[in-house]
Amino acid sequence: MSGVGFVIIGRNEGGRLALSIDSVLRQTAFAVYVDSGSSDGSVALVRSKGLPVVELDPAAPFTAARARNAGFAWLAGHDPAIELVHFIDGDCELVPGWLDRALAAIHSDESLAAVCGRRRERDPSASPYNRLCDHEWNTPVGLRETCGGDALFRAVAFRAVSGFREDLIAGEEPDLCHRIRRQGWKIRRIDAEMTVHDAAMTRFSQWWQRNRRSGHALAEGFSLRGEGNVRLRRDVVSNVLWALPPLWLLWPVLWTRVCLRSGPLVASFITLGKLPHCQGQMQYWWRKLRHKTANAETRLIEYK
Repeated sequence: MSGVGFVIIGRNEGGRLALSIDSVLRQTAFAVYVDSGSSDGSVALVRSKGLPVVELDPAAPFTAARARNAGFAWLAGHDPAIELVHFIDGDCELVPGWLDRALAAIHSDESLAAVCGRRRERDPSASPYNRLCDHEWNTPVGLRETCGGDALFRAVAFRAVSGFREDLIAGEEPDLCHRIRRQGWKIRRIDAEMTVHDAAMTRFSQWWQRNRRSGHALAEGFSLRGEGNVRLRRDVVSNVLWALPPLWLLWPVLWTRVCLRSGPLVASFITLGKLPHCQGQMQYWWRKLRHKTANAETRLIEYK
């Protein structure tokens, strides 16, 4: 479609990447894949489908933010007048009909910088961790503060803030959307199916690692934009306090409060999740305190 380009990013996504690419190519040929040091044949797979590939230099730390920026730069280099860019992760499949809905939404409101929709988990019945992801993707419809990794962006808004911060190992979307909204733009989540995600989480250790990454991102986000942000401060403090052993006796209180709103599964893992979240926060603060190199600061925390 004229004026729209896709950026697909990935790192060792295997068969999930093939589904992602095929779903995009059914919509447009103007797309690029950006690889972050895959060792599973991803680059060869993509090239076999005729899609351009950008391979990131391993001399610099890999991050999703860096990959998306590189993809946008490739699109803009091949079409300087590009108006819209759709980012999609390599473990996600585009839902048929989504792009038309997203384009209609963003063209109907010139104040919108980005539009996102409902991301679904591919197999929520495979594990409780996948079910938690599916619950997490179910965000409210309407104007939002942020979007996820799959979203349609207006190029002029993306350029105005110089894209993603490449040193963030996670939480790059809230940071980008924060800077975009400060420019007067808006973010909207519409009531439409967008992508199917494959978390492929079957082990407790994967769930723990993913939540540790979220804690790291939360602490870094608070460091960057926490001044005056009551919600960010509350979340950071909550993770620290509820992770303290003396408060473990009060976990039933927290569990009950969340259970009434979201059910026992979510309540159980939100309560237990205070521990890896706090661990991730502490690791970020410790690295910052020790003034580690940029390479250490941006080392990926992977759960797959």
